[in-house]
Amino acid sequence: MEKLRGSSNFLESSKPYFAMISLQFGYAGMNIITKVSLNRGMSHYVLVVYRHAFATAVIAPFAFFFERKAQPKITFPIFMQIFILALLGPVIDQNFYYAGLKYTSPTFSCAMSNMLPAMTFVMAVICRMEKVDMKRVRCQAKVAGTVVTVAGAMLMTLYKGPVVEMIWTKNIHPRKSYVTDTTGAGEKHWFLGSIFLIIATLAWASLFVLQNKALNTYKNHQLSLTSLVCFIGTLQAIAVTFVMEHKPSVWSIGWDMNLLAAAYAGIVTSSISYYVQGLVMKKRGPVFATAFSPLMMIIVAIMGSFILAEKIFLGGVLGGVLIVIGLYSVLWGKHKENIENKAEEIPEAIKGPHQLNGNGSAVVSVMEDIEANEAELEKSNNKLLSLAVDMPQPPIMKTNPAQQKA
Repeated sequence: MEKLRGSSNFLESSKPYFAMISLQFGYAGMNIITKVSLNRGMSHYVLVVYRHAFATAVIAPFAFFFERKAQPKITFPIFMQIFILALLGPVIDQNFYYAGLKYTSPTFSCAMSNMLPAMTFVMAVICRMEKVDMKRVRCQAKVAGTVVTVAGAMLMTLYKGPVVEMIWTKNIHPRKSYVTDTTGAGEKHWFLGSIFLIIATLAWASLFVLQNKALNTYKNHQLSLTSLVCFIGTLQAIAVTFVMEHKPSVWSIGWDMNLLAAAYAGIVTSSISYYVQGLVMKKRGPVFATAFSPLMMIIVAIMGSFILAEKIFLGGVLGGVLIVIGLYSVLWGKHKENIENKAEEIPEAIKGPHQLNGNGSAVVSVMEDIEANEAELEKSNNKLLSLAVDMPQPPIMKTNPAQQKA
């Protein structure tokens, strides 16, 4: 029994890790397929529309079937939260990310995405969700990791260097590359693509911070939140596409790579990923959910060299190493902070509904409750005594003196 209980506990604690690792494989496939589709001429604005239309069609029936009871009321503040989530994710993040992916390469785009934890930390500090105390080592690690991550991103943006040959690509015959040429005018496109990727990552970090707040309202209706974000994001993306694309031919799609890219991105990396990362964030927080992005970079680098004949440059490798070092410096600081917070918490069985603050007000509150209970008990005793006094006394039987003598 103990072995079975231990294995079940291990599986339960391992679920967030398996979920995030699986998502990285899904994101890696999306980057490869989407790169091929964009280089064949598909508009990234249209791709965003079709992606979230697929996502809405897939996730909405599950939300209706499993979560139609006790739905949270959509007040104006909640609607604005969902509207901004859709604007940050489907519209800003993905349009800029696809534009950056088109001008650079899948490996480069994934490496730039590793800035996400550092940007999430900065956004959390701005929103006062994180406190910075430079006297503590964990805070120093988070700040230093953020600086190193930004330095790595700047190195990747401003320096390319020579091409790095991979072991498995030396004996492969040259073939057509699906990544953007980086000579001549491609240098300007590469720099512009880097700026687009930085903007997309900033929007993605803002999405994580705001989604963590929205989950407080939809903590038992995460499928509903995902379907609402995807649906409103689809409407917003349609409006943006009508503004940016004026040719009706851009909307045409057939049974080809464009349809595969839209369906794969919508089903795997929108509907499923939004829901899974929401579950993981509910248990482990937004920083844990961003800790596995370097794995996506490694998967894409291997797949890209095989499938796309992608060229990997020395600047990208050095910048990627710096970003990963900064990433795990931030995560180490966050891990130490979580350990300290757990050590300071009072067990639920002791503190009950009261929360302990710095001056021990929980203890005072408990004592006040005890005193109040004692006062109530004393009042009830007094009432019982008064009732006993007011009750009519039974009549006293008078006896005859002669009978007493007898």
